[in-house]
Amino acid sequence: MTAQPSVRALLLLSAATLVTLPATAQQTFELDSVLLAESKRDVATDTATAETTVDETEIADRQADSIAELVDTVPGVTLVNGNTPQGSSINIRGFGAAPSYGTDQKVEIQLNGASVGSEELYRIGTQLFTDPALYKEVTVVRGIAGTFEYGSGIIGGLIRAETKDAVDITGGETGFRLRQTIELGSNGNQAASSTIVAWQPTENFGVIGNYTYRHNGVMVDGAGNAINVKASNLPTYMVGMLYTFGNANEQSLRATYSDTTAAEEDVPYDSFGLTTDMFGNVDRTVRSRTATFEYKFDSQTTDLINVTATASRAIQDIDSTYIAGSSPLEAVPGLGAVVAGLGNADHRYVTNKVTLKNQSLFATGLVQHDLRFGVEGVWKERAAATSAPGGTDRRFAVFAVDDMSIGGLTVTPAVRYERQKIGSSTTAYYNNDALIGGLSARYEFGNSGFAVFGSAAYTENLPIIDDLDPASANYPTYMTQSEKARTYELGVSLDRPSVFASGDQLSLKVNGYQTTMWDLTSYVTTTDALIRGVEIEGSYSMANGFYTDVNANFMRGWGTDAAGVQGDWPGIPANQIRATIGKRFGQEYDLSWEVVHDFAMNNAATPTPASTVHNLRATYVAQDGFLEGAEVRFGVENVFDLNYTPHLATRAAPGRTFKVSLAKTF
Repeated sequence: MTAQPSVRALLLLSAATLVTLPATAQQTFELDSVLLAESKRDVATDTATAETTVDETEIADRQADSIAELVDTVPGVTLVNGNTPQGSSINIRGFGAAPSYGTDQKVEIQLNGASVGSEELYRIGTQLFTDPALYKEVTVVRGIAGTFEYGSGIIGGLIRAETKDAVDITGGETGFRLRQTIELGSNGNQAASSTIVAWQPTENFGVIGNYTYRHNGVMVDGAGNAINVKASNLPTYMVGMLYTFGNANEQSLRATYSDTTAAEEDVPYDSFGLTTDMFGNVDRTVRSRTATFEYKFDSQTTDLINVTATASRAIQDIDSTYIAGSSPLEAVPGLGAVVAGLGNADHRYVTNKVTLKNQSLFATGLVQHDLRFGVEGVWKERAAATSAPGGTDRRFAVFAVDDMSIGGLTVTPAVRYERQKIGSSTTAYYNNDALIGGLSARYEFGNSGFAVFGSAAYTENLPIIDDLDPASANYPTYMTQSEKARTYELGVSLDRPSVFASGDQLSLKVNGYQTTMWDLTSYVTTTDALIRGVEIEGSYSMANGFYTDVNANFMRGWGTDAAGVQGDWPGIPANQIRATIGKRFGQEYDLSWEVVHDFAMNNAATPTPASTVHNLRATYVAQDGFLEGAEVRFGVENVFDLNYTPHLATRAAPGRTFKVSLAKTF
């Protein structure tokens, strides 16, 4: 692979950083010592799955404007046009974001178990408009392995977000608690207010409500040029309830509802662009609503029964009004009506899902089992529009995943069978099915903290409503042919305390992957593809508060067309290394410096030069007095005001931005 020299350089840089930390610590004054070594983010060294979790503390520290801006810090995840709410897309391992659409349907996004995200709508980015203030954690699973409990066709990866409950604010104590957060950003006059009210009338019952209003003005790049056309406002609210009951609170009921709106006026129809083109301008409002209901029963008398039943409904509405006279095609005979029809197209899609799953813990001889077995039904409806077909996509699935452990070895077979009926009142209905699955294994050598792991997984992406178009030359072939993918992964991990000094902690995970795809229908010319890459996650922390994190991804990809001609895969992001060095002073202060380096990307039709961006963050949490518990955060993003455009993006990145936030729970 051409990425090998870069990987070698990364490992040398990481080693040098780790070795020099103790000497640096001797030259720095110290307030209170930290009792436990802790880094910004935990590395999931205990699993063969390529999985990363961003917790509530990191969510607050990053001062992100959207959930998408959180996950792009995970290796293998790239946010395209991230600072424009209606023109952004998420790319995981080369999939998700597409040149003309917000998604290629190979990245799954779930909110409290509900399937949300976006459709293949022409020139409209992802419809994932949710505010970071709502969440207590966001987990990213990269690749196919580890996704069979959640769906089929997840080739790039899976994003699972969990919203906060009242107990997360009250700490389980009865009464009312109020949490208020105010954020300000200098670039584009950004401002946000988040208000959370939590009521815990009893220890077993809690209600939570959140309202967040976020304003993003016209932001500028490092050269002072605008990177979005108009200001946007994103009001969001969420309500939730959690009730536990039964013997030893073995049962629980949880309900949540969230509602987010993103509105922009007189902006280009092409949300990926910055200036008006042949499509003209529109007023566009995107509204996302998600409701979930969950019941759990964790038997206290047997380890064989731990049932979770979840029902969800996700609704996305995209209302668009064409601005008359904004397109030059209006003067062309026969095209005026086409442009106006495209600009006035309203979209609505609804996804209903019911999942019933049971977890059983048992042993067969020396083998310990953690078996998850479940069934799932999905009913998806999309209204027909001028620019996209409508129809229904009904699915039924059954799945099983079993973590089998004996000593230091864990082997996990997984299987999922999914059956589909897709069609509309104006087309035929098509029945498809797929049997998918995989096998992963991890072996830890005694108590050394060193482990090796690997996996092999296969999935199919069943036909989608976007291809339900009788006028297309590929219809009905696309309605009976699934896209297929196979991924192999192999890696090593290390998780050890007291490596260089007493009380320190070192975690490292290196994972290589290869994905092969065939029978592709999502792309204009590509029918087969090959993706190879290496992901690196590392963290090192010391008892005196020093810590460092390193995340990196190196990829190459190739696509082949129907004639057998091979070329570079267009979805591959630039190779990237992200390193953070910081220090905590007791429980009060946390100072960090983050460096993000994108290597030059020359394996593309449009090459991109290298770029290095520096970000600074400081957090203060008052420990006593009237302000006890108050949180003050200050950040500077793109410290040196670099003017650059990330690879895959159609717009330049924001220039230097100062951010400050104040938060307090009363």
